[in-house]
Amino acid sequence: MDKNPYSLSFGKAPSQLISRIAPRDEIVQTFTAEEPSQQIYVITGVRGVGKTVFLTEIASRLRKRDDWIVVELNPNRDLLTSLAAKLASVNSLAQLFKQAEINLSFFGFGLKVSGTAPITDIETALTRMLESLDKHGKRVLVEIDEVSNTQTMREFAGSFQIFMRQNLPIFLLVTGLYENVRELQNTKNLTFLYRAPKIELNPLNLNAIAANYQETFGLGSEEAHEMAALTKGYSYAFQVLGYLAWNASGRWRDVIGDYRQYLEEYSYEKIWSELSKRDKDVARAIAASPDGRILGIRETLGMTTDQFNPYRMRLIKKGIVNGTTRGYLRFTLPFFGEFALAQWE
Repeated sequence: MDKNPYSLSFGKAPSQLISRIAPRDEIVQTFTAEEPSQQIYVITGVRGVGKTVFLTEIASRLRKRDDWIVVELNPNRDLLTSLAAKLASVNSLAQLFKQAEINLSFFGFGLKVSGTAPITDIETALTRMLESLDKHGKRVLVEIDEVSNTQTMREFAGSFQIFMRQNLPIFLLVTGLYENVRELQNTKNLTFLYRAPKIELNPLNLNAIAANYQETFGLGSEEAHEMAALTKGYSYAFQVLGYLAWNASGRWRDVIGDYRQYLEEYSYEKIWSELSKRDKDVARAIAASPDGRILGIRETLGMTTDQFNPYRMRLIKKGIVNGTTRGYLRFTLPFFGEFALAQWE
């Protein structure tokens, strides 16, 4: 039996991948322009929407270019030191740094230059390294997945702002949940992050999902679109339904119960736990609404427009609710309404 082409693992790039072509090309074209208009993008979206896979896809494209160095950093470590260490560990780059007489022996990861005093400040070291790379026509992409408002992230963001002001060839691509990114942006002296372009990952194209299912399972067009509609374009749902259908020899209707259970246990329970009590009340009221009309939802909750709007906007920003149709709200995640109604605390 062939290997299942779909994946249940968060963050791992599956063999069956549907690209978000427009935002991907926007970032790549901006970063690779002769005079880049931006050096940072922030990718946000609900859990399971595909932020990590999107990040990986862009990094993979830039890695194929000779003038780009792509460095992935762990947000839980000392980001500045990790960046310097990873750049210095690339043999071809280490030679450039030696030629520039950049002595990094103080930091404990080698690159000692005889007759040159070691640099003892990590920000100064990185500045010298980036200046050297700039002279050789190199650009550095730093990718950080799932950022939050930590001390190391604040320090890195502050230094990155300085590197940008110095026109150094460093670019930053980060992903994060809406609330974590917002908290980081609110930090004193990091307001430049407010001006950074943000891409909120929307649902995958349903026609592309249908085409994928049609080809993989040999379905007719109508049936493939019916199957795709069950995902609502939610990236993790696309993988889960495909995975279960593959194991059921394409009998996707037989696995809908298991499909819902997977979504609830591996995604929705975590999403729900991160909502405030009032957010949950609003989500349940949306789920109970027969037509999704905001007026009826507010009346159920006994809330005025001014009282309701902050919760509406927060659920939209979190990627849980779609409010593009004026006066109405819809869940973006398949079966999330049924899940919300079953949650009573």
